[in-house]
Amino acid sequence: MSKCRINRYQPGWRVTIWAGLITGTLVVLMQTVLWLIFTDDFPAILFRDTRLTAALVLGSSVLSPSATFLPSVMLTATLIHFTISIVYTAFVAALTARLDASKALLAGLGFGIALYLLNLYGFTAIFPWFVQARGWITLITHGLFGVTAVLVCRWLYISNARSGPGGH
Repeated sequence: MSKCRINRYQPGWRVTIWAGLITGTLVVLMQTVLWLIFTDDFPAILFRDTRLTAALVLGSSVLSPSATFLPSVMLTATLIHFTISIVYTAFVAALTARLDASKALLAGLGFGIALYLLNLYGFTAIFPWFVQARGWITLITHGLFGVTAVLVCRWLYISNARSGPGGH
């Protein structure tokens, strides 16, 4: 019980994994909605970003042609996306565990914006093809990732804590 008081919302690994999967799914949906509303490039922009991500593992040979669908590329990008979502959610959960709700949400937003800068400006030194993914929709969805990760982690933590001693 004292651990929960010290680390108010520090979820266990099971909660963190689920939170990462849920957050990763919700952010992809939010980004898709933004693409549909503000661009004429869907689904080509989805296929482009899928290839950019898959190239982290499969190499730059999968980058062309960018506007086409390949199941192996989509599967690889999906596995990378959800793995990274879980890892980043674990960081957000640890950083915000002791914060009250409003501070945690602001910290989550800051974390997401920092991720955008790291991913789209820092990692482009190693993976230069990500330069083309820079933009306001990507920035917003990174910020939303941090906020959503905080909300989902806390929601799952509280739900599991209510379900009993083995819940988290």
